Amino acid sequence: QVQLVESGGGLVQAGGSLKLSCAASGTVFGIDVMNWYRQAPGKQRELVAIIDAAGGTDYADSVKGRFTISRDNAKKSVYLQMNSLKPEDTAVYKCNANIRTDVTDRYKYYWGLGTQVTVSS
Repeated sequence: QVQLVESGGGLVQAGGSLKLSCAASGTVFGIDVMNWYRQAPGKQRELVAIIDAAGGTDYADSVKGRFTISRDNAKKSVYLQMNSLKPEDTAVYKCNANIRTDVTDRYKYYWGLGTQVTVSS
């Protein structure tokens, strides 16, 4: 089985920073794309940032210039550095990764349970 576990959320004032981490554990043979999503109460889930296996990245317009996604393949982890946080960044942040558990297996997407980020004004 594969598990994704996020950490690093919390309460921060507007203008502050947080760094989220997400680590994969279990039977992980390979990891392709890794993503960060967020969902605020009453709003649709939003794709925040993407990083592919080669390190290519893309971001939602709402976070460009403020958030940075990175990964450590040896640690099977993805990170989200969030700077200049705004109250509208308040949400549950979840990581999502395309993983295969065996050389003969297909890649499948797995989700973490999420970590709460709250930005006060």
